[in-house]
Amino acid sequence: MPDLNFEVMGAKVLEYAAVPSLLFKLRIENPEEEPIRSVALNTQIRIAANQRHYETAEQERLLELFGEPHRWRNTLRSLLWTHTTLQISPFTESTVVDMPVPCTYDLEVVAAKYFYALEDGEIPLEFLFSGTVFYAGEGGRLQVDRISWEKEAEFRLPVRVWKEMMERYFPNSAWIRLHKEAFDRLYDYKVRMGLPTWEAAVEALLRASEQEVER
Repeated sequence: MPDLNFEVMGAKVLEYAAVPSLLFKLRIENPEEEPIRSVALNTQIRIAANQRHYETAEQERLLELFGEPHRWRNTLRSLLWTHTTLQISPFTESTVVDMPVPCTYDLEVVAAKYFYALEDGEIPLEFLFSGTVFYAGEGGRLQVDRISWEKEAEFRLPVRVWKEMMERYFPNSAWIRLHKEAFDRLYDYKVRMGLPTWEAAVEALLRASEQEVER
């Protein structure tokens, strides 16, 4: 019966994808050496946020997620990033596959807020594996087994890789989502003021707010 082991060997930006995506290099080993016909692999990826140090500027950006730094002993916790599924082709002893992971720049999403807050260093990730293994049993007969939830792997993703990805897809930009009512009000303001872009509309509102505060 196969007892698969997993190792995340590296990560890079996936070029020419429809959405920002990272490509993780995943090694799978089969110590029992039964011929593997295929694997339907499910992966949960978590951010082990309590496994790295944070500079002062990063702590300020993470207030929304974890509160004041003096409370982080209780509030700094693991965060769910995403789930992925992957169909793996036949192999025997081991194989190396690419695991694409689509990413969002929506700063309403917890993981995106976390990534955006970081300036440098590494992001500690935990990969939790499950799924189904199809393999050749005695006499070559097809057998099916489940991957244990105990199967895990760790990887430290360089922050610069995430920044490189977002800069490639959204150069010198950030992305926010608005409720329709707020968007309609902003759209009405943009039209009334004759402003050419959304950026100009937001900057005009910020300047007006700053002038009001200074009075």
